[in-house]
Amino acid sequence: MPLSVNTNVGAMLALQNLNKTNMTMERTQLAITTGLRVSGPKQDASSYAIAQNMRGDISGLGAVKTALANGEATVNTAITAGQSISDMLTEMKAKVVQANQAGLDSASRTSLHNDFVSLRDQISTIVATAEFNGTNLVNGSATTTSVLSTVDGSTITVSAQKMDATTLAIQTQVLNTSAGAATALTAIDSAIVSVSDKLAALGSVAKRIEVQGDFTTKLTDILRAGVGTLVDADLAEESAMLQSLQIKQQLGVQALSIANAGPQAILSLFG
Repeated sequence: MPLSVNTNVGAMLALQNLNKTNMTMERTQLAITTGLRVSGPKQDASSYAIAQNMRGDISGLGAVKTALANGEATVNTAITAGQSISDMLTEMKAKVVQANQAGLDSASRTSLHNDFVSLRDQISTIVATAEFNGTNLVNGSATTTSVLSTVDGSTITVSAQKMDATTLAIQTQVLNTSAGAATALTAIDSAIVSVSDKLAALGSVAKRIEVQGDFTTKLTDILRAGVGTLVDADLAEESAMLQSLQIKQQLGVQALSIANAGPQAILSLFG
């Protein structure tokens, strides 16, 4: 190769290789810093686009998980209230059975009646407070509600299960007369059966919401793993690559220095 002070081909090649090494090192350092092999469309346009779409799905599933969690809490609140009401009805039945004893004196009957009314008032208190996030599934004005279950808008219908004293037909029952106690026994038995049926319905829909919530969580995990496969950096590989590039960079600097020193040999021709 002829010597020239105007065109130093060796220096140009050395500089090109050094610039290439520096660019690769920048990408490697970015991958190590962010933990991402693909942090933008410039690295891998198709992988970035797919990953962004999947991230959108993950975000949507996050909203579904929140809706399912709220729905489950609402139903669980109603179930807890229903269980307490069922317990109250069991106690009320004991009072009614006692009131149906033959020859019961007036004072005892009045005492049993007062206990019966107190338990019934407690049911009303439970019903009034069995609310979560503004939704009450067991009071007298309860209506059917829906819980978002998928990102495409599908819902799980949750039917109201009214358990107030009026709906259970125990609001007007009395124990201070023999006839009243007999009527109350029939009403309480019907109320116990009714509450049990309503609890079964709530338990069924609660299980459905729980299953859907578990599935949504698993689906979210799968999508996150998919995004990781597409864009996450292998830090061990990137670390090894960085060390290799650092050596190449040092060698490139030396090569450029040697190439730039070449034209100095021309001076020896004039010594």
